[in-house]
Amino acid sequence: MLFLGPLYSFLAKQYATSINHFALVKLTFLALDKTIFYFLIFAILRLFWLLLIRHRRSVRSEAGVWLFAFYLILILMLTTFRDTYFPWQIDFHFSRPLSDINLIFMKETWKLIYAPSRLDFFYNSFGNILCFVPFGILFPIVFSKKASFIKTAILGMLTSIGIEMLQFFLATGVSDIDDVFFNTCGAVIGYGIYKFFQKL
Repeated sequence: MLFLGPLYSFLAKQYATSINHFALVKLTFLALDKTIFYFLIFAILRLFWLLLIRHRRSVRSEAGVWLFAFYLILILMLTTFRDTYFPWQIDFHFSRPLSDINLIFMKETWKLIYAPSRLDFFYNSFGNILCFVPFGILFPIVFSKKASFIKTAILGMLTSIGIEMLQFFLATGVSDIDDVFFNTCGAVIGYGIYKFFQKL
């Protein structure tokens, strides 16, 4: 880790043996560390872009662009690029059988209900919903003139499908139709929150 290594090492020494599922803590720290690195690259490129163009967004809309970029990078690092830090470390697995993809709706989620640890069920269902709520909030802020309920839901679904496809080819997660459903629900809920505060 380039930025959060010392903090993670301290927490690992203190709590690695006492916290269940500490691997999730490690995954989160690593994802945040990579997000900071690539967000700094985005910030530099964005500032150059803003210097070159004449048309400027409003402060609210520009802040939405920066938050949306940070969010998208973080989601990709949490779900897809878990095992790599730099692009040249990416290893594709094109020979994976398509049978590794679960296309039976709610099959795996139903199994997790009866699993010994309920954390897996909540992580798979509510976690997938919550992680796409920011998408539904930020997408209409950034693309206010083009965004609508249908477009936000479809873009949320397509983004989720893209993540599942990358997980499949990179072998960094389980490609599951349930994840697409829960992610889309999260985007829809986020859009509802956006419209609620817009009316206020």
